[in-house]
Amino acid sequence: MGADILLRERRGKVGVLVLNRPEKANALSLELIAELRTALAQMASDDSIRVLVLRGSGARFFCAGFDIPSIPADFSEGADADAVLKSVYSRMPLPQLMADLKNYPYPTIAMLNGAAIGAGFNLAMCCDLRIASDQVELGITPARLGLVYFPEGIKQVVEALGTARAREVFFTGAIYGPAEVKNMGLVHQMVLASELENATFQLAEQITENAPLSLKGM
Repeated sequence: MGADILLRERRGKVGVLVLNRPEKANALSLELIAELRTALAQMASDDSIRVLVLRGSGARFFCAGFDIPSIPADFSEGADADAVLKSVYSRMPLPQLMADLKNYPYPTIAMLNGAAIGAGFNLAMCCDLRIASDQVELGITPARLGLVYFPEGIKQVVEALGTARAREVFFTGAIYGPAEVKNMGLVHQMVLASELENATFQLAEQITENAPLSLKGM
């Protein structure tokens, strides 16, 4: 039996979801997205969980984005690119997952233990707060892959960065290191990698001490 691709943990009033596909850089497969959506729905109905932490397994990747080869589609040479893209995006329900995370009733924290690329970047931006290690990398790279990004993902990046900077992100396909990520205002805290877990859960536990009605009303 293979390892679970999504791990659930509980630390007092803090719920934790761990993307657990380290051999695939924690990339999002259809199965992982389905498990995330189920877990979020179940945890959202439990008022004893006052904060949700989302993290990736291992030290290198939070999430490397779509696991595109895992999606049934015709990737053969000569296949119509637009048709392939429509097939991929229709079968990859990332917009629904993003909505689930953005609408989660209690505060959410992305613990960025490594690179968040493409859809991983979008997942992190759906969280209310982002705490990153000093080894974080962020980027969206469809231009390097000859792909057109999904509309909801583009809209989110434009809202976060503004039109001009978002165009730079998409047109260059650049991977931004810790200093640039911090300067762009994409994370709320940046700490040493060795201190990331402590910093994340210290903040989470501080938040849980507040009134649940206030937390749900933000």
